Amino acid sequence: MTPDQTLHAPSAIGDLLDRARLGHLPTPAEALLLADCGEFERLLAVAADMRDQGYGDVISYSRKVFIPLTQLCRDSCHYCTFAQPPRRGVAAYLTPDEVLEVARAGQRAGCKEALFTLGDKPELRYRVAREELAGLGFATTLEYLGAMAALVLKETGLLPHLNPGVMARAEIDRLRPVSASMGIMLETASERLSRRGGPHFGSPDKQPAVRLATIAAAGEAAVPFTSGLLIGIGETRAERIAALLALRALHERHGHIQEIIIQNFLRQGRNADGAGEGACVRRSSVDDRRRAHPVRAADDHTGAAEPGRRRLAAIGRRGHQRLGRRLAGDARSREPGEALARGRGARPAHRGSRQDADRTAGNPPGVRVRSGALA
Repeated sequence: MTPDQTLHAPSAIGDLLDRARLGHLPTPAEALLLADCGEFERLLAVAADMRDQGYGDVISYSRKVFIPLTQLCRDSCHYCTFAQPPRRGVAAYLTPDEVLEVARAGQRAGCKEALFTLGDKPELRYRVAREELAGLGFATTLEYLGAMAALVLKETGLLPHLNPGVMARAEIDRLRPVSASMGIMLETASERLSRRGGPHFGSPDKQPAVRLATIAAAGEAAVPFTSGLLIGIGETRAERIAALLALRALHERHGHIQEIIIQNFLRQGRNADGAGEGACVRRSSVDDRRRAHPVRAADDHTGAAEPGRRRLAAIGRRGHQRLGRRLAGDARSREPGEALARGRGARPAHRGSRQDADRTAGNPPGVRVRSGALA
């Protein structure tokens, strides 16, 4: 048996899983072994044990209202269902009154967080974006976002979480006083997916190095940050693991990543690699648990049916997004009232013997809120 075959032998992977269960953090080389691991049920069991070591039987959720400030984006991701081109008769940005309408409806429904969603720097691509921003009194989308976050915080007390895309350190510093946290999905660390024919071709802001630089800049600024993976866009399992390792390295350096999201992409019920939603998310969730310390949270954004959520909870998922997703549809259509009324008092369904906890009621375990935010 060659040294490489010995490294990938089932006994080596089994030893790695045994050590992980006892708290050993795999090296990058050890973590990449899991790309070839066929002991799926054993992976699930170890993932669940590691989650329980960090959180016990608590699964968290966040009462958030989505505020889609703009759906214009300069990128052309070939799978995106959020970004839209300019449409005749449809404003490019929510006005301040519309932003407050959505935020106040969320406040009445019991939300505690305002999640601003928007495309990446659309004014660099669309004249209508530049013209509307000028009419609102701003030069850039990020300037307008900062003003709207400050407005929502002042008028409603909802905590702004900002997802504005790629940012430089100076832009992060300007937004930090009006936000409780920020985020950007790494999505993938694979440069291959940005080549011609790949899902990120023609999307300069999806270059992994650019997104990793934003996450690093947020760490240097001590901003509580959310990131994660998008699975099912053509990446390999080894590339998923590499992305998680990149996030782990940044967190080890700065200590600012409060949440890792595992978000699936589905086209007609199947991921790009041919697997159904549950299989892909389960594989990625257990891979995430192998590379993250138990105090780091792993959420899923699948919108899975109840049996799928129970399965994900069993293998180590830390949180879910049910209420936020319910509110998002109406916020994006600028008609929040009806679904917010349905969502009033809503709380995610019980997950077997596990307890649900609102993570915006206080600081979630393992997250350090540093001075300066919202100051």
